[in-house]
Amino acid sequence: MDKLDLKKERKDLFNPPKKPVFVEVPQFQYLMIDGQGYPGTSQEYQDAMETLFPLSYTLKFMIKKRQGIDFAVMPLEGLWWADDMEHFYENKDAWKWTSMMMQPEFVTEALFTEAVAEVRKNKAPAAVDKVRLEKYGEGKCAQIMHIGPYSEEGPTVAKLHAFIDESGYEKTGKHHEIYLSDPRRAAPEKMKTVIRQPVAKG
Repeated sequence: MDKLDLKKERKDLFNPPKKPVFVEVPQFQYLMIDGQGYPGTSQEYQDAMETLFPLSYTLKFMIKKRQGIDFAVMPLEGLWWADDMEHFYENKDAWKWTSMMMQPEFVTEALFTEAVAEVRKNKAPAAVDKVRLEKYGEGKCAQIMHIGPYSEEGPTVAKLHAFIDESGYEKTGKHHEIYLSDPRRAAPEKMKTVIRQPVAKG
């Protein structure tokens, strides 16, 4: 049985170079949970992690057992913003986010509802009633690979924003990060994070 792995099929979206590039990002569907606060200290963020991962694996095993389709669980992703973007880095507790994990198109609303019920029964994570299955598309984006700790993303983000400006585009949607490395296992200096920013012609 071949395992479907969108990361490998769409390397343009999940393995960009360490220099900014433009990509077209189609609509995908995700498990999503909204919240607020700094990930390192926010219980709300921890609750989201304790819901998204068990739910994604529950869906994977349900589909593999019933439909004979095996697929790789996708990495955690995050959309980030604040009411005052001018002072985004000064007040981390005011950060707003949507944590999400991409799901194959054959994950239906009915399967999602069934998997939520199973996770609620077995693990009862605090955010299980906040999760939703939703489609999200970004269209034209600029993105770049960041290598290193999350705390050192600043220069990479600045390089991406400069590339957007110099190319005659404007930032439109939310700052988007895709976490390719497990911070519990990877050395901080080797961690890989895709930094993505939707754009439109200025």
